Amino acid sequence: MVAKRILAATAVLALAGSAVAAEQEKIVFELRTYYAPPGRLDDLHARFRDHTIKLFEKHGLTSIGYWTPIDNPENKLVYLLAFPSEEARQQAWKAFFADADWKRVRERSEAAGKIVDKIESVVLSLTDYSPPVKPAAGGKRVFELRTYTASPGNLANLNARFRDHTVKLFAKHGITCFGYWCPREGQPGAGETLVYLVTHPSVEAAKAAFDAFRADPDWIVARKASEDKAGGPLTVTDGVKSVFMAATDYSPAR
Repeated sequence: MVAKRILAATAVLALAGSAVAAEQEKIVFELRTYYAPPGRLDDLHARFRDHTIKLFEKHGLTSIGYWTPIDNPENKLVYLLAFPSEEARQQAWKAFFADADWKRVRERSEAAGKIVDKIESVVLSLTDYSPPVKPAAGGKRVFELRTYTASPGNLANLNARFRDHTVKLFAKHGITCFGYWCPREGQPGAGETLVYLVTHPSVEAAKAAFDAFRADPDWIVARKASEDKAGGPLTVTDGVKSVFMAATDYSPAR
């Protein structure tokens, strides 16, 4: 009888885990990059700090993090939102843009001229090996946004290498994983791009950690095996981009 109850409980837990996994698969993220005109980035920050985030919350746009590149000649603001589903994302943005309060805020903030020159957006899904994305304050740290463009047909192999080897080796060398995503179907870079965020105590610590990671014999073996299997490198030439970022004072993830 006890054994049957244990088996039944195990089955319930398994089903619950499957349900949670299914819900996780529905969650979509949106990575947005705003380019402010010269001299207007502070005004853009003020609009987010004082108004936009509250209106996002009102309409179901969940703020994960807001960052600016540490080296920021293009006056960028980078931020990440989460939604329960793609349908929820579309409905949330529709309601936000129709909100009379938003229209008033936007008009007032742009009285002296526009504060955004260009917007880039990509809708993402978590990879199956990503940790849960938690918008928590983690003490003094810098964020690193890394984007990999896979060589033709090799995104699955790239993800497999991260799943089976890279993530564990990052942890070994003090590189803290925040989240891993791929663009959803129909989005820029879909089928060929891996986007991820890691954190470090400092830029200097990041460089030391990656030097140690690249010199690790386990990484060298894993990289060679994955490239031998794929018949060549898993990323295109110059296909790895990195941006170090600092969280804004209004960012949930800091």
